[in-house]
Amino acid sequence: MKLPIIKHLAENFDEDYLLETVEVLESLSEARGLKDEELEVIGELISNSLGAIEVINIVRDSEGKTDVRTAASDFMKRVLGSIDK
Repeated sequence: MKLPIIKHLAENFDEDYLLETVEVLESLSEARGLKDEELEVIGELISNSLGAIEVINIVRDSEGKTDVRTAASDFMKRVLGSIDK
């Protein structure tokens, strides 16, 4: 996951658009003949898109009290905290 990419996606796209993007990428990942490196890139794009959706949800749930930058930072702290456990 890359925080700058997650922030960019959350600032420029809505949740529905990102969900459709994830669906397309998941379908693409099932194509025959993909190399491992290509699958890793697709997986990273899916991960960043899902992270952006979570950031959008944090902003929405805060009713505008949290901006995208803060929400993205909080999200990454939560992700990193779950990795340490």
